[in-house]
Amino acid sequence: MQLVIGNHNYSSWSLRAWLLLRQFGLDFETVRIALFTPGAAEQIKSYNPAGKVPVLLDNGLTIWDSLSICEYISEQHLDGKGWPADSALRAHARSSCAEMHTSFMALRHAMPMNCRRTVENVVISSEVQQDIDRILQLWSGALNLSASEQFLYGEFSIADAFYAPVVYRLTGYGVSLPEQLQAYCDRVLALPACQEWLKLAQQENEVIEEEEV
Repeated sequence: MQLVIGNHNYSSWSLRAWLLLRQFGLDFETVRIALFTPGAAEQIKSYNPAGKVPVLLDNGLTIWDSLSICEYISEQHLDGKGWPADSALRAHARSSCAEMHTSFMALRHAMPMNCRRTVENVVISSEVQQDIDRILQLWSGALNLSASEQFLYGEFSIADAFYAPVVYRLTGYGVSLPEQLQAYCDRVLALPACQEWLKLAQQENEVIEEEEV
């Protein structure tokens, strides 16, 4: 199994699929392509004609789009354990991931994922604050619904992988969080897989200027 990803430091979509694979201890090879470097676009298109990462190659199949990849991993390699076993939690988790997949454009634009970022004062616009407030509402709802003191829906799931880039964003930009949600972010960042991703990001030397807010 191969996973084609972009830069560890910047590629939030890559992190989602990579983290799910690593957290569940699955065996896979990482193919890293430094984004926006000479030849990178052509190299990515050789794996995915849409020209985007991540891309999963497994058993002769090519799966693109991070949510599709995570669904495939859960079905084919985790016996469905990528999602909560409880049907109500599973429905909530899927809804949360779908919202993450399609929303929060103001946050994405103003606070791009940059794992190497050190905290500085950031002016948060009203549009970005609305996105942050909605994410925190989702997290609180999930933790309360599952009565979890660990991850969003009890055990680590696709939902945690999907919101991990947001954890890096809120931490890197110094956003103040309620105690319960700061503790959740701390647990995610403390995962060995997240520590590994951060180390790999820090070892990279590419700089994408438009991502350096």
